[in-house]
Amino acid sequence: MKINLSSKEYDCQRVFCIGRNYVEHIEELGNDRPESPVIFSKPATSLVTAGSTIRFPRCGETPHFETELVVLIGKKGVPENFEDAATFVSGLAVGYDLTLRETQNHLLGKALPWEICKGFDDSAPIGKFVPFSGSAADLAKIEFSGSINGKLRQSGDTAKMIFPIPELLLAISKYWELLPGDLIYTGTPPGVGALSAGDTLSATDHAGNTFEWVLENPGK
Repeated sequence: MKINLSSKEYDCQRVFCIGRNYVEHIEELGNDRPESPVIFSKPATSLVTAGSTIRFPRCGETPHFETELVVLIGKKGVPENFEDAATFVSGLAVGYDLTLRETQNHLLGKALPWEICKGFDDSAPIGKFVPFSGSAADLAKIEFSGSINGKLRQSGDTAKMIFPIPELLLAISKYWELLPGDLIYTGTPPGVGALSAGDTLSATDHAGNTFEWVLENPGK
């Protein structure tokens, strides 16, 4: 996927995601609070641009929605510290981490990998990016929201993250050198739930821009 931002083109090849980063979301699913960021990934083929139709999962299981703030990495390297990590962020967007919850619960119960419940086709709808050139402190006061069929379902605020964005970048870069075009889905606030075929998903970013997707109705 190509992303154009501030006269630059980024080639997105890696999508990193963070699980369990909001206390109230952890509580609503009955999970344990992590001691360090929970990192997983989705293939770039999971990305769906705004205004597109989301294909209904071929496995037949209904996906659940999770609204998230998404970070675009703008340069190559390994951040040296918390403040330096913020300089790697070139853009912010809002998106959805779609999840096959029934499959996820089954896999977690057997301590098995969960790629199939998170990285299936079209599982990462994403809005357009807004340029970012602020500090680490600026990343700690960003709001976003998600609605289903016009009804507000989730309100996010990065101030409520367990692990703030710079800390997420430091954690990821312990294992992977950051590259221009990397995307990081930073975790979801409470309010997640199941979708139905034909639902319209909308998400509003910190700049007030709203983006929509429609979940395919395979019965039509």
